[in-house]
Amino acid sequence: MDTSTVPRSEPLLHELTNPNAPGICNEMLDVAQEAFQVGNYELAAEIYGSQLVDLAEPDRGLCLRKGDALARAGRVAEALDSYRCAAGVNRLRPEELRLLVESIAQNLRDKELKLPPPERCSNDTGDGELERFTSLPDSEDSMDMFSCRLCGLLLTDPTTLQCGHTYCKRCLESEEMCDCRLCKHKLSKKVAKVCSMGFRANVLLCGLMDKWFEKESRARRCCLEGDVLCRKQQDFTGALAKYNHAVDLVPSNYIAVCQRGELHLTMKNYIQAVQDGENACKLKPLRPKAHYLKATALNKMGRCEEALKEFLFCAALRPDWSSVKLEAQKILCEMFSSVFENDRLPVSRPTLSSYMRLKSSVVSTEEELNAECSEVSTFAVFKSGSCENSRYSSIDSLKPKQTVNKLQLCFDDTKALGSILPCLPEPSRKRKCFNDCEVPCKMLKQDENCSTLKTTDQKISRDVSLELVDSSDLECSLCMRLFYEPVATPCGHTFCLKCLERCLDHNPYCPLCKENLSEYLATRAYNKTFLTEEIINRYLSEELTERKKIYDEEMKELSNLNKEVPIFVCTMAFPTIPCPLHVFEPRYRLMIRRCMETGTRQFGMCIADELKGFADYGCMLEVRDVKFFPDGRSVVDTIGVSRFKVLSHSQRDGYNTAKIEYLEDRKTEGEEYAELVRLHDSVYDQAVSWFTSLKDAMKNQILSHFGPMPVKESDPQASPSGPAWCWWLLAVLPLENRAQLTILAMTSLKDRLIAVRRVLIFVTRKRPR
Repeated sequence: MDTSTVPRSEPLLHELTNPNAPGICNEMLDVAQEAFQVGNYELAAEIYGSQLVDLAEPDRGLCLRKGDALARAGRVAEALDSYRCAAGVNRLRPEELRLLVESIAQNLRDKELKLPPPERCSNDTGDGELERFTSLPDSEDSMDMFSCRLCGLLLTDPTTLQCGHTYCKRCLESEEMCDCRLCKHKLSKKVAKVCSMGFRANVLLCGLMDKWFEKESRARRCCLEGDVLCRKQQDFTGALAKYNHAVDLVPSNYIAVCQRGELHLTMKNYIQAVQDGENACKLKPLRPKAHYLKATALNKMGRCEEALKEFLFCAALRPDWSSVKLEAQKILCEMFSSVFENDRLPVSRPTLSSYMRLKSSVVSTEEELNAECSEVSTFAVFKSGSCENSRYSSIDSLKPKQTVNKLQLCFDDTKALGSILPCLPEPSRKRKCFNDCEVPCKMLKQDENCSTLKTTDQKISRDVSLELVDSSDLECSLCMRLFYEPVATPCGHTFCLKCLERCLDHNPYCPLCKENLSEYLATRAYNKTFLTEEIINRYLSEELTERKKIYDEEMKELSNLNKEVPIFVCTMAFPTIPCPLHVFEPRYRLMIRRCMETGTRQFGMCIADELKGFADYGCMLEVRDVKFFPDGRSVVDTIGVSRFKVLSHSQRDGYNTAKIEYLEDRKTEGEEYAELVRLHDSVYDQAVSWFTSLKDAMKNQILSHFGPMPVKESDPQASPSGPAWCWWLLAVLPLENRAQLTILAMTSLKDRLIAVRRVLIFVTRKRPR
């Protein structure tokens, strides 16, 4: 046995009956215990065996220790001898057979099924309740895009969270959702409050599920209605009718079969429960919940040997399911005890006649197993001779040796479980071969080179008929085009992201149902609905390509900062000077958002004009940061970039646009440049003198709004718009907008400096003495 697959930390071993008995060496027992704990089970078994040889009577604790070590080493047949010897001394307890059950299950998983190491499940199934276990979802790899990631079934009343992932409405309401199970996105407190009052199903996806998967959707709803009747109203007859209808609609509905089987268990209809368990095993051979259903029903009927097989199979498929292993331990305990008890056993316990039936089943298939398997299986059926080799043949005197051998064969049958399952004939096992399943899906197959069981169709694949795919089902009700970046509102309606944002710019209500979306607007959780987008990508790829082409053309047009520049009509702005804006009008919300989406992060600023709408000159502003308020308003931090002249005025979607040309100062050289430098230095000194003469309150107000005055540049013509201090001074001087606009439009630095000097002289003379 590969010890790398078993834990290195084991619980305390069984206590010895008489640790001071002659022949027992405590030092050797310590060595054996240490070997057992580090995974050297062969050495531990050898030491325990050598200690038993020297005893006049077998020690129960030593027998159990030897059995545990042999079981962990994979020598199950020899381990059974040791457990049998311990049972002969005193009745076994179920917890003493834990390692035996785990070893059988592990060998079955590793050697016969050859499944990968199991992942630790976060759901505790230790309570053994079928209701809780059947609700566990399948693995992510086994689901398709239409499966709920919480229950693993077809999305029913699909509900989209603010992060864009979609689950069944019932699953969300039954779970204490604090974050998305896929992206771990934390739900905001406001959204969590809304969720506690009930989720709203995604109207678009509900329609698609009902249209594309009509029968499966109806069957799923029948199951949900049956759950309500069964659990809340205790109407078992009505619930059974719902489950029957669901199975009639979709015979391969694995969950419906399991739920009906669970109901049969509740109603004590054990024969029907076994049949549903059998059908569930055929539909999903490697799903432990199917085998658990069948095992529970068989156990209730007293068919303990068959139940044991299913419990062991469950433990192999789901090693962390503690309650299943405990059930197997209880059955094994009764089997050991029945060999040595002379009293009449209760009906629920396995009797000797049951061992005879099981023996005949195993023996009749031995030759078939040898022919079927290409190599000797770890769980090959052992001969009864292993019992005859027992060191303590005196124990057999408690029961005829023939009876003990039947018990050995019974356990040999569990060892051969992995090989027997796919090939035992119907009369002996009442289990059809998986390959003969009437359900139209692939189950298990034998690999060409080994007898390993493998799944061949675990992936759920729901195919949508192209005749049912209609692009009109996936059109935005606002733009009447195919959804692009579809977003679902809390009320369950879907729109294009850009369309929804434009509507919310005007008022915080859903465009269809008029529900107040103020909280949704405040969170700004406009995340795309992943499932809707995936559906469009898969089934309407050509239409989506055309839709994306139109969108890209619009973005290209919007990003052209010459032909159609967005114009914010508000105040004067100057190059290099910050210009904070409070944006609240819907048209400017849209304009700012488009500037950010196109990546230009720029727009023009002009003052108003009564005739033309806005002035012929302005300044380009670059967005540095945007802060949104819950009601949709925003504060935009911008800074001046360059000046421009308007060539033509126009509008787009409610805001002004313009075709522009950028302005640059004319360069000067030689003596003219020297004269410009002298003028530049003189006006700068004059500006510093004026600012220094201001009262402290006024200076502090200017500094807090515009910042400190820029330093004087060594080359006044270094920038196309001239020195930065000049624009700072123009922004802080007490001038009317029209006068500022005149200076902004100048392309001669000399003329602009002369105009600034005149203003400085004027404001200095007007200052009160």
